[in-house]
Amino acid sequence: MARVILFNKPYGVLSQFTDKGSEGSPRPTLSAYIDQPGFYPAGRLDRDSEGLMVLTDDGKLQARISNPKHKMAKTYLVQVEGTPEPQQLEVLRAGVRLKDGMTKPAKATLACPPENLWERTPPVRYRKTVPDSWLQISISEGRNRQVRRMTAHVGLPCLRLIRMRVGDWALNDLVPGAWRFAADSGQ
Repeated sequence: MARVILFNKPYGVLSQFTDKGSEGSPRPTLSAYIDQPGFYPAGRLDRDSEGLMVLTDDGKLQARISNPKHKMAKTYLVQVEGTPEPQQLEVLRAGVRLKDGMTKPAKATLACPPENLWERTPPVRYRKTVPDSWLQISISEGRNRQVRRMTAHVGLPCLRLIRMRVGDWALNDLVPGAWRFAADSGQ
């Protein structure tokens, strides 16, 4: 039976167990938080993004979670600079033409500012003259920095990106840096 770990990746942590890219100043990796042998990330989450990562000890499950052909939805809470207009949300819902091609349509809605959200270190930069808003965006692809590029394309630069859900697995009350075994790994 496949085992699954749900991890709340803090800002600034690489979504891998080793840092092969920096000489002299190692960046934090998953190994600073998870000490279970045989588990591997099922997908990526950028260093400057936060939230749910799914890890498993089953290669087939790992491929099913991370391969876009299986269309496993990933849901993000996105803080953007500016106030979204209805037409900006419609563009996200229809799909956005990026340099690497057209994205699949996303589910995109305006969201209330989250309650009880942890502080981020470093804090998000705020500008007194520019409002910020929160969106909830669900995609079934996993292109490099896709959500950030999509929101920037419609004129809403991303300030903070938190993955809340992967398929049926949800972040729920996991605090940054914490992990737990998923109750049901059968997905």
